[in-house]
Amino acid sequence: MSDASARDILSRREWLWTAGGGFGALAMGAMAAQAGTNPSAPHGGHLKARAKRVIFLFMEGGPSHLDTFDPKPLLNRLAGQKLPSSFGSVVTSMGTADAPLLASQRAWKQHGKGGLWVSDWLPNIAQRADDLVVVRSVWCDAINHSAGVCQMNTGTTMGGRPSLGSWVLYGLGSENENLPGFVVLTDGSASVTNGARNWGAGFMPAAYQGTKIETTGPTLPGLVAKEIVASDRQKRRGALLGELNRAHAARTPADTELAARIASQELAFRMQAAAPEAVDLTHETPATRALYGIDRKETANFGKMCLMARRLAERDVRFIQLYSGAGSRWDAHANIEKNHALLCGGTDQPVAGLLTDLKQRGLLDDTLVIWGGEFGRTPMSEKGDGRDHNPWGFTMWMAGAGLKGGRTVGTTDELGLRAVDERMHVHDFHATILALLGLDHTRVLWRHKGRPERPTINEGEPSLAILA
Repeated sequence: MSDASARDILSRREWLWTAGGGFGALAMGAMAAQAGTNPSAPHGGHLKARAKRVIFLFMEGGPSHLDTFDPKPLLNRLAGQKLPSSFGSVVTSMGTADAPLLASQRAWKQHGKGGLWVSDWLPNIAQRADDLVVVRSVWCDAINHSAGVCQMNTGTTMGGRPSLGSWVLYGLGSENENLPGFVVLTDGSASVTNGARNWGAGFMPAAYQGTKIETTGPTLPGLVAKEIVASDRQKRRGALLGELNRAHAARTPADTELAARIASQELAFRMQAAAPEAVDLTHETPATRALYGIDRKETANFGKMCLMARRLAERDVRFIQLYSGAGSRWDAHANIEKNHALLCGGTDQPVAGLLTDLKQRGLLDDTLVIWGGEFGRTPMSEKGDGRDHNPWGFTMWMAGAGLKGGRTVGTTDELGLRAVDERMHVHDFHATILALLGLDHTRVLWRHKGRPERPTINEGEPSLAILA
């Protein structure tokens, strides 16, 4: 085949744009319109926004609500007995839940003007009690970690859908053209359950996926040049690549994946200058570093992550997610005292420092901070001194975004097994987050294979109790 003949062959997309007067390209045009020429360009939402950005502190593995924010005196009185029949029966991740009830060893106190109950595992967060809205009635559909982490991040227990951060970036765009609009940091202890699927864009263009920033070693290794290139030569390379990409895009106007790749390459070039400065903590004062616990071995790692999150929030990164206990380290089937004491000790001061720092800098009013995991823990014991997975009722909290703090929303039953009042499914929780950002979850729409897709999978309602 000659070169000329090869050039005359149309791609499927080009054929759609030319055959039948272009009617076959209508669907492709709709897809292109969804993504736009700049997929992450900032735009407004549907409602009055209370927050401009989110910092999601994800405690992977399922922290125990019964030992942190949801005290249950009856649990301690019935410790050692079987679950009363009046509470019904459940099947846990380890089988039928017929193990004896396990008392909480924590000391509890009320804190702040609102009298919020917080255990002695979190003394620093307790000092920020009047900033917190503690939601004690969240529930989900997952009994194991993979499904639970997937649902808390994407709304469903099965992989393949866009993450919440991707929906937020799609719905609002990014206000910083030199940094990703969605950034993920992990504590480096292990691989996060499900990996990059948790912050993936699913069926939407890759421009909406999260960018993982390393917290050990090179922060952004993909941006480090493999060869030393003079700045003027680098600019000429970028200009040539941009010219070739635009020429190719002009021939395939409906190729949204190509548009996403071009936007990603251009962002990566700009990030080479902006990103290293954004995560450089060397210019922070000793007092600020101490506030986050960076001067202590136990809290240094998560403290650095929380301080990076504040610096990214200052630079208007839209969605910032931090993973504590990557690899399900909050999973405490045995020896919950040792497990949670270690993890609470490593995160309590950094999280409190983040809330304090955001407030001092005037950022907490328009930043929504979220804390929690994929599920909670059971009142029944596991292996004698641990707790099993509990998807039927557990605790998350929110702070900032103009929310009235120092209060609880919802309750679990007297043993902390099931949500009973103001029950809030993950879809409701996500709808509430979106509402605080000014997005109506029913109107954040992406058409995938002709089907209208929404972040809450056509379910859920924002919590009026939280928004009040």
